[in-house]
Amino acid sequence: MSEKLFDDLNIFNSLANELINDDQEKGISPKIQAEDVLNKLDISLNENGIDDETFKNSLKEIILNTPKTSGKLFFNQLFGGLNSKSVVGDLLSVLLNNSMATYKIAGPMVEVEKEIFRKVASLIDYPKTFGGTFPTGGSMCNFMALIIARDKKNPEIKNDGNQQDLVCYSSENSHYSIGKNASFAGIGRNNVRYIKTNEKGEMCSEDLQSAIENDLKNGLIPFFVNATVGTTVMGAIDPISEIATICNKNNIWFHIDGAFSGTVIFSKKYKHLVEGIQNSDSFCFNAHKTLGTPLSTSILLIKNEKDLYKSFSNKADYLYQTDNDDYNLGQTSFECGRRNNALKFWTLWKSIGTNGIAKMVEQNYHLADIARNYIRNNSDYKLYSYNDSLSVCFNYKNFDAIELCTQLYNKNKLMVGHGKHKGENFIRFISINRENKEEDIINFFKNLEEFANNQ
Repeated sequence: MSEKLFDDLNIFNSLANELINDDQEKGISPKIQAEDVLNKLDISLNENGIDDETFKNSLKEIILNTPKTSGKLFFNQLFGGLNSKSVVGDLLSVLLNNSMATYKIAGPMVEVEKEIFRKVASLIDYPKTFGGTFPTGGSMCNFMALIIARDKKNPEIKNDGNQQDLVCYSSENSHYSIGKNASFAGIGRNNVRYIKTNEKGEMCSEDLQSAIENDLKNGLIPFFVNATVGTTVMGAIDPISEIATICNKNNIWFHIDGAFSGTVIFSKKYKHLVEGIQNSDSFCFNAHKTLGTPLSTSILLIKNEKDLYKSFSNKADYLYQTDNDDYNLGQTSFECGRRNNALKFWTLWKSIGTNGIAKMVEQNYHLADIARNYIRNNSDYKLYSYNDSLSVCFNYKNFDAIELCTQLYNKNKLMVGHGKHKGENFIRFISINRENKEEDIINFFKNLEEFANNQ
């Protein structure tokens, strides 16, 4: 590494201190209208370069005006703040700059990744045939599972293209990637059956069975069911065991999208929420949501590693020149030049252990309970969500949820989103920031009340 890198790392350290201090002092960044960014910040790229001081000042201005997802006033999206040990792992991955395609260029990092798969497989009681990979996010996890299921149903699709009437199933509250992925895979958006949910937002298994039977009667081929562990809005968990039984009966691939709440597998207290997970064919979760690892940290486990190989391996003599394919991870991933996203999760897990991760998961649920109890004990609020959910959905007095969330954002008071279920709009509160304490949850409501009542 050049001496210049050490100088630039000093710039990084200076900016990191600025960002962390600003985060602690303000908790939220000033809102700049999208159309005004180019006028207010030095974003321009020019013919000539600039000196280091000007460079640092330009960068400082940009980062201090970027939304702070780790701040104590951020309750908007599915982020869990930042775990410092994970940050160390991510920064080291940047400096190492390995691709995970082959053992030749990744070295011990291959076993770092594989150790995570071994431990996760053990937690969900997958057999020794398991395989895994680190896709670029939950959407890619779901896409890869869909592709594997497609190829499992008809191995010739890889060569001949889809010439069958394949259909897949997911809840009406599932992630929007399901429809997109169906179009990418050649299945078609119109061949996704969105199954009704109950009041809690959970998939109705009876409706799933009926939809499958109806498609079979019409000569269609059901091949993939996606269950959600933590829907984006309600945080609902689909009935895993019931869906597994249906999939087994009909020879359908059963995938569990646990991007939001799949980390319950680490907690003895909450693991019962995914009872029957061992009967799935694939499972994924995002450590960057509830465990505070930097984006993106998504883990996909497959019950049988051979299914990964069958869908994603490809001959490439210019790439796979040494070592056994068990250690050439490009043979089981969608990407070739895949960055090392495992190390930052390994550094977290290594530093605090499985029990430490369990405590993080349980703290997330504890904070959600604090929020629900506050709402239940205040007649000015209406609660829409249920226990054992990391998403707390509510309305305050007669204020319009969408308008209130928008104004809180525009006025730099809070970052919180809104959602909709069964025709009702509401505020959607997410508190999975590991730095938050009970008083931070109460402070959220006090800030919201003060702002709303002064409008």
